[in-house]
Amino acid sequence: MQKSRSDDGEDPRGGPSHRDFQPGAWLAGTGPESDIAICTRVRLARNLAGFPFAPSLDDTESERLYAFITDRLAQPGLPVRLNVLDLEPVDELERSMLVERHLISRELASSTRHTGVAYDSRESVAIMINEEDHLRIQVFSSGLQPDEAWARMESLDDTLMQRLPMAWSEEFGFLTSCPTNTGTGLRLSVMLHLPGLVWSEEIDKATNVAQKISLAVRGLYGEGSRALGDFYQVSNQITLGRDESEIQGDVMLAVGRILQWEREVREALLRGAARVKTLDRVHRALGTLERAQILTSEEALGCLSALRFGIHTQLVEGFTAGAVNQALLLSQPAHLQRYTRQTLTPEERDQRRAQMLRELLGCTP
Repeated sequence: MQKSRSDDGEDPRGGPSHRDFQPGAWLAGTGPESDIAICTRVRLARNLAGFPFAPSLDDTESERLYAFITDRLAQPGLPVRLNVLDLEPVDELERSMLVERHLISRELASSTRHTGVAYDSRESVAIMINEEDHLRIQVFSSGLQPDEAWARMESLDDTLMQRLPMAWSEEFGFLTSCPTNTGTGLRLSVMLHLPGLVWSEEIDKATNVAQKISLAVRGLYGEGSRALGDFYQVSNQITLGRDESEIQGDVMLAVGRILQWEREVREALLRGAARVKTLDRVHRALGTLERAQILTSEEALGCLSALRFGIHTQLVEGFTAGAVNQALLLSQPAHLQRYTRQTLTPEERDQRRAQMLRELLGCTP
């Protein structure tokens, strides 16, 4: 296929290079089991003693809390260097980009309180300020790395507890706005790419495995989101009365079973008569990416999911998983508009998305 961009990665129309839009740690495509396990995230919910919980914060208290937290985060000695971004002056497009990069939640992006986010240059750590809790601390590791992610989180949490007065109860543990987070405040989640289970119509059975042990199964952007592009997040729902090792054990038990199931299904899809149907599905998706003039976000994610499957099962050549991961990010509405330096209507986005994916993947219509 003919390349439609220069070798140095510059957009031929003089726009920004796609290299300016590299995915963060959650979509780096490295680490154990990374063909299926996209990333591991550890999140802690924390609140500060002496301040009302978020639902009761008025504007004055919200400003005071924000200033107090950001002052403490700016002090030297954290195990990771963080940049603090005040979200108050940030426009809707920039906030949407942060959501698409998993640095902030949709709830934080739409909040009217004084909010912010602190994150490192690798986007492997992100601390949301003034979300549902005063602090939502996130650590990301590419692939399936719960021990590595927890070790970094534990170091960061210990340091934060030395400089911030956390709300704590001897009876209940860490106090949170939502009772389901009380206790450890820990949410461990693993994002999985499960096209095999979806295509074989086994996904409902697989998610039931997680739900039977009180785990949540959500879509690409967490709570309330759909499983676009065959991406699913598996996480614990209960923190009260469970310590960190028990939570990790529950999540990894379910994730391990789903990983094994996905691999078995993939092998079945590559054998006998099923192989022809699988090849057809992957190459139809590739053909759409090569030729389509209009692509919605959902269509693009579906096609890129199939291409990613084809790369990891060696059904297609000439593409890298890294390029597909980057395409997954850039095809999202906010990234697409920043990439093109244009404010686009939904219809214009669908046209520009198809064009951008051809450029990024080296295809020509």
